[in-house]
Amino acid sequence: MTLAAHPTTTPPPATYGAVLSSRHVARLLAGTLTGRLPNGMVPVSLVLWITSAGGSLAFAGMLAALYGLASGLSQPVKGRLMDRYGQTRVSAPAVLVNSGCLLALIWIGASGHPAAVTAAVGVAGVFTPPLEAGLRALWPTVLTDPGQRRVVQALDTGSQGLLYIAGPLLASWLATTYRPDAALAATAALGLAGTVVVLTAAPSRTWRPAAPDSGAAVSGRLMNTALVLLFLALAGTGFTLGAMNVWAAGMATTHRQPLLSGVLPAAFSTGSFLGGLIYARRTWPGTTTTQLLATSTLFLLGWLPLLSQPGPRTAIGLALLPGLFLTLVITCGFHTVDTLAPASRTTEAYAWLILSVGVGQASGTALAGTLADHPHTLAALPAAGAATALAVLACAHGRLGPARRRGRHRRTHATGASLPRHARS
Repeated sequence: MTLAAHPTTTPPPATYGAVLSSRHVARLLAGTLTGRLPNGMVPVSLVLWITSAGGSLAFAGMLAALYGLASGLSQPVKGRLMDRYGQTRVSAPAVLVNSGCLLALIWIGASGHPAAVTAAVGVAGVFTPPLEAGLRALWPTVLTDPGQRRVVQALDTGSQGLLYIAGPLLASWLATTYRPDAALAATAALGLAGTVVVLTAAPSRTWRPAAPDSGAAVSGRLMNTALVLLFLALAGTGFTLGAMNVWAAGMATTHRQPLLSGVLPAAFSTGSFLGGLIYARRTWPGTTTTQLLATSTLFLLGWLPLLSQPGPRTAIGLALLPGLFLTLVITCGFHTVDTLAPASRTTEAYAWLILSVGVGQASGTALAGTLADHPHTLAALPAAGAATALAVLACAHGRLGPARRRGRHRRTHATGASLPRHARS
């Protein structure tokens, strides 16, 4: 495929080496992953910090849930602000407040006043920098070739699961080897360092919101029926992830193998990473909508063998199967947002997608927790979430935007310093 502006020029190959060696790519990926590592570290750090000082596990769990909820619910607001004012003016103050509140917890102390601890955790969650949505907005300015963007987006999505393996392990190691205060301090430092790496990169510093397209269809509100249905479907995917974690804990209890509670999600995340690598290797046939439906179907089918309640070793192998298709579902979801959201508000739309998955994950965790004493029902919940997502997508099939093939994008003529950032694959 050649670039529209240079029909006689062959774009660089869409290989991992070519993409990662492209200017700014490795820096943006590494910075964003480092800055988002605290998302997996904070819950564990808070639990160990509170309980090591004699606090209750219930209070520690509430703090961890509060941080995640505040971070998720504030995503669309931060995305909207970023679309209006740019990345630096939003993420820079956000990360300073976030890291400052986490460090303030050390000063307050785990045995300090519960109201002060709760307030600091809540504010830290609200001001979590929106690095994931921001990175999605940067790729079109960094990689002009759709094939290369497909590779880097799949790598980005596939590596997310690894954050929730490395993050808790790192937090646990710091808390046990040194002290829980060290885990909180490292969490604050990593978030700050990763965000600084991203914000000081030229694509982030020079990024400006796209000028609104002319025309009534894209000049007004963000939400429409198609986007609402898409977000509802992806909430079902998130429900699957939340239920899976509780199912893994249930398997660990049933088979008296505590490591299963971590190994099963790790196997799933490994499958997700491998799926992203496979997906990015070639251009797949079909439109964005048909790819989303196909990958959601495969995601559901991947859960069906686990309904038979296999033994631990078999379950670990089978957990790879649905994981292979998670990255594909989320990546196709982001591509679908590109076709449905106004070009001047795609960062906000990405934030809504991230929030939808997060809310679904919290709901799946909560419901699975109430059914933890029913192993067969618990094992069916991940598949139920995937089935719900597929049903919603099937009903919304006719509304999910024009039948575009991957690599064909909307183009807006930006003025002034605006950069084209909405031509996503």
